[in-house]
Amino acid sequence: MTLVENAVLFLIAAAGGGVVSGGVFALISLIGVVPRLASKTATAGYIAGYEGCIIWGGILGNLVSVFEWMPPVGKPGLLVIGLFCGIYVGCFAMALAETLKVIPIFAMRARLVQGIPYIVLAIAIGKSLGSFYQMFWP
Repeated sequence: MTLVENAVLFLIAAAGGGVVSGGVFALISLIGVVPRLASKTATAGYIAGYEGCIIWGGILGNLVSVFEWMPPVGKPGLLVIGLFCGIYVGCFAMALAETLKVIPIFAMRARLVQGIPYIVLAIAIGKSLGSFYQMFWP
């Protein structure tokens, strides 16, 4: 490939990546994960730090994915990274479910009056067990 072809491919890839990442960050903003976590943990003064961590996490995650690079942190470091990734995915999934009002609609249609906290707990435990199963069994 020539230098011009590589430059064009780079521009197309960068534009596509910018559009996708813009969509992801718009979705994160739309469902309100950061303000909700900040209000629940009484750390509203650190929202700029939360946003910076999300941006840097997206950039580093993409670099690791594209270049197939594994950080030299050993098994304990991978355990910590996996824990933080799981916490993020869990918070994101529950915020999305809350935004779409999945649980209240389910409770209304199933005519549930009691036990809704137990259903939420069962969903969280099921998600955790499914993640452990996927992680530790081939």
